[in-house]
Amino acid sequence: MSLPVFLAVMLAALLHASWNAMIKLGASKVAGMVILALVQGVMGLAVALTRPIPAAEVWAWVAASAVCHAVYNTFLAFAYEHGDLSRVYPIARGAAPMAVLVASALFLSDAIEPMSVAGVLVLGLGILGMARGALGSGESRRLIPYALGAAAGTAGYTLVDGLGARVSGDPVAYVGWLFVAQALLFPPAAFAMRGRGLLRVSPRVWAQGTAAAVASYGAYAIAVWAMTLAPIALVSALRETSILFAVLIGWAAFGDRMDRTKAVSAVLIVTGVVLTRI
Repeated sequence: MSLPVFLAVMLAALLHASWNAMIKLGASKVAGMVILALVQGVMGLAVALTRPIPAAEVWAWVAASAVCHAVYNTFLAFAYEHGDLSRVYPIARGAAPMAVLVASALFLSDAIEPMSVAGVLVLGLGILGMARGALGSGESRRLIPYALGAAAGTAGYTLVDGLGARVSGDPVAYVGWLFVAQALLFPPAAFAMRGRGLLRVSPRVWAQGTAAAVASYGAYAIAVWAMTLAPIALVSALRETSILFAVLIGWAAFGDRMDRTKAVSAVLIVTGVVLTRI
């Protein structure tokens, strides 16, 4: 991997942690996620219209992925209502690859290499450490199931998109239409849960949601570009440094409590993810 690509991937990791921080910073986390989905829908449509229309069999995959993304957005917003960025993000981000590996072995007949098994075990230790730290520090216990729900959504759309993009044959168009479908699905679901006045928020919340959408799309675009120039496994592993960025942002910018258990757990989660992708 060349130095420019390495720096770009690190920027993508920082952008991913940053857009989560923007959602956490907002007065209404659910409103922020709705704004993010709407802005990404517009961006996705602008990109998708430049590509050929997908074949009929692709739309089922797009719909399934949109449902998984809606689950992810909902649980992530709820998690940030109850927990710190430096606690929620590592659990939500770290549990997903563990779930993907297990599901792949059980339902897709994919063989799990010994290094991946070691990665799952290390991931499990890190996630247990984070959860134990939340229970022992007086934080809301609700953050744990919500963060795990977000991880389940991530695992779901990871598996669906991995197969759907192959069926599509055009990942750029696939992702564009995915964001459009997500914009059509998640906001109505959020309105049903929180009422029609959900978006009656300050211009600052709109600005934060819009900035989060741009950062999220940018992080994804950089990662896809990097995977065309460097080994996919290496790019994927480096992206998980976003967990450390999120922990540092939570500590430095939000004043999240930092203790030895949280720091060690974050390092274990990053190590476990890297092991699963070597």
